[in-house]
Amino acid sequence: MEKIQKNTIYPKVGLKDVLGAFWCGIKPKKWWMFMVIGFIISANVLGIIVPIFYKQFFDVIVVADDKDLVAKSLLVIIFYILFFNLVQWLCYRLGTAANIKYQIATIAKLKQQAYNHSMEHSYSFFTNNFVGSLVQKVNRFARSFERLSDNILWNLLPLAVKLIMIFIVVAFINRWMALIILIWAVIFLLFNVIFSNWKLKYDVKVAEIDSKTTGYLADTLTNQNTVSLFGAFKRESEGFKSITNKQASMTRFTWWLDWVIEAGQAFLGIAIEFILFFYVLKYWQEGLVTIGVFVLLQAYVIDLMHQLWGFTRIVRDVYQGYADAKEMVEIMKLPHEIVDVPKAKELKVKTGEIKFKNLQFSFNETRKVLQNINITVKPGERIALIGPSGAGKTTFVKLLLRLYTPTGGHILIDDKDIAMVTQDSLRKNISLVPQDPILFHRTLAENITYGKPNATKKEIEKAAKLAHCDEFIKNLPYGLETFVGERGIKLSGGERQRVAIARAILKNAPILILDEATSSLDSHSEALIQDALNTLMEGRTTIVIAHRLSTIAKMDRIIVVDNGKIIEEGSHTDLLARQNSLYKKLWTLQAGGFLTEDINEE
Repeated sequence: MEKIQKNTIYPKVGLKDVLGAFWCGIKPKKWWMFMVIGFIISANVLGIIVPIFYKQFFDVIVVADDKDLVAKSLLVIIFYILFFNLVQWLCYRLGTAANIKYQIATIAKLKQQAYNHSMEHSYSFFTNNFVGSLVQKVNRFARSFERLSDNILWNLLPLAVKLIMIFIVVAFINRWMALIILIWAVIFLLFNVIFSNWKLKYDVKVAEIDSKTTGYLADTLTNQNTVSLFGAFKRESEGFKSITNKQASMTRFTWWLDWVIEAGQAFLGIAIEFILFFYVLKYWQEGLVTIGVFVLLQAYVIDLMHQLWGFTRIVRDVYQGYADAKEMVEIMKLPHEIVDVPKAKELKVKTGEIKFKNLQFSFNETRKVLQNINITVKPGERIALIGPSGAGKTTFVKLLLRLYTPTGGHILIDDKDIAMVTQDSLRKNISLVPQDPILFHRTLAENITYGKPNATKKEIEKAAKLAHCDEFIKNLPYGLETFVGERGIKLSGGERQRVAIARAILKNAPILILDEATSSLDSHSEALIQDALNTLMEGRTTIVIAHRLSTIAKMDRIIVVDNGKIIEEGSHTDLLARQNSLYKKLWTLQAGGFLTEDINEE
């Protein structure tokens, strides 16, 4: 196993796995691929036949006595050459057309395949990987297929066909000349393959460091504002320079290796031309070959040199394409951490009762987050989870949404274990308003309707009004059709939260989770939205997480969590009436403000 990211161990992937992943994309259009192969083979066979007529052409000229008679014979040969060239041209054109049909569809299929598998990975997977690197890997996966397909079909396949056909044709003339060509070609190919195979490990390192460079670039560009505010431009610039210098150093080394390969193949090219024509000259002196043979061999050698000269680049591209694809296939071979059980059923919420039974969760053996939690949330009950930062409140939400899997215990909704139902049906029945809403770079309307794509304009406007989005939407140039920017950057934090609340209102799920839903709002906006939330919570099972205790005083029940355990629970009035109540201490210290993170020190 190879450890790529700190917390992500990818399975080892070989050539078979990469080809298998490609075949999944090729399969729907495999017959088009076979047509491409057929046309390419036909075109290259014809390309070997044409020089035979060149040989005849010059043989006829050499022995010519009657120019008129010879001219007729040469004219016939020329028409044969024209015919075979036209058929070869037609084969290439049909092969190219079939290639467009097969390759474009396959590239789209592979992108979709990589996207689907990546998106189904768990929340933990995305917290352990740079999004920029993942985007790069998905794109490189499709491009690597295009590179490999082009090189195999349009370079390696023609090379193989021409080498076989040239050997056969020359063997009919002189088997020793054919053997010289074959031995030379084998040495040439082995030299390139062995050297390129040895070089593969460095190509893989180049691909890996390229992903790191992209990830660092995406990370710092995304956080450009933070870099500016902390005056960290020079530090980040030096960090990026360090990575790019490593990338340049590794790339430079691989380019020098390519230089060695090119030098070697150039020497072999000079050698074959000298050796072959040295022997042909001797055979000509002995009358064993004609002048036409010189022309034929020259045409074949030039053609082979043209094909083989690019072989280093072809091998390099094939290996580079393999290295690029390998990164994505590792992700595709990585089992999804959270999956639906076989024959998982759709969750249909009738009452909305939630039970946490002996719930335990830990990230590792030393970091226990929740311990032996037992809570029953009655249908329609509104409960609040409070406690210092790091107490485990948000983990409740992630476990309920199955973003994490419990280390022990169970979570039930209407007495159905959520591990036994489909993830989609579970999440369709839960509306979440997160602390820091992330919006799509789409219109406001599209963001609000994300939980209910078929909502009418009237429904959208009503949800926006209830969430008090109308107050800022009316000032936008295109209203609901205004694009919000990447991650919603064109809106303020409070405006983004109102959009998230409008989205939850429109989704109208039976279970509602509010995770610091009003933390980014000023007092005036909070009061307005609190009214909307009160309406939204009616008849719904609601879990509220808040540091601002004044927002949860009206909850049916308040559960105080500390160090992953339930310390106390009850209504606001009951908890204040208790002696030595942690909630009472929190309420007194906060005085309606925000819960401090160092309360455990009190």
